[in-house]
Amino acid sequence: MEDLRVMNKLDILYEDNHIIVVVKPYNVLSQGDNTHDISLMDIVKSYIKDKYNKPGNVYLGLVHRLDRPVGGIMVFAKTSKAASRLCKSFNDHTITKKYLAIVHGKMEKNSSTFVDYIDKDSSFNAVISKNGKKAVLDYEVLEYNDKLNCSLVSIDLKTGRHHQIRIQFASRGHYLLGDQRYGVNDNKQISLFAYYLSFTHPVSKKLLEFKILPKRENYWTNFTM
Repeated sequence: MEDLRVMNKLDILYEDNHIIVVVKPYNVLSQGDNTHDISLMDIVKSYIKDKYNKPGNVYLGLVHRLDRPVGGIMVFAKTSKAASRLCKSFNDHTITKKYLAIVHGKMEKNSSTFVDYIDKDSSFNAVISKNGKKAVLDYEVLEYNDKLNCSLVSIDLKTGRHHQIRIQFASRGHYLLGDQRYGVNDNKQISLFAYYLSFTHPVSKKLLEFKILPKRENYWTNFTM
């Protein structure tokens, strides 16, 4: 696939025989869907196949996802054992996932917890519904820009529901800047980035921590970070 030339730009934060941690670019699928667009899984598989001269299909386990427009840190499993153990860690909520977001307005509290129940409607949008699944996140305001009336927040995601961060903030009047679905269609990149990931290595049991900030472009230029 010619589009896999983008793999040469793959930003790898860590790799060993069991896992690989990479930075997902904005607007790239985490895994393939019916659009048949290139996905990060395709890119990482091609990288492994080429680097290690592997014949046939390359195993790569998807253990979590980021929404297509969202960039940031992701971990993939290179063995089925690692995949099983990482999936369990995600399900048990022993993995720490933190995001940076720029939201409209000034938050009522400098730090707080959002608890909602999230479901999907017929258009695959997230909706707050008593019939949905429990969704929990903690947030902390890092900076407020009074000229633009927007806030930079750090989010500690406790659960991983469909479009969770986006709908939980939007439902409270604090939509994410650049969110074309739940916010204002301004034709700019969504201001949501998975900047921190920590977990116990599935084999060595060593605690691994990764942190990377988004590039200073679009709305991110309005904050010091």
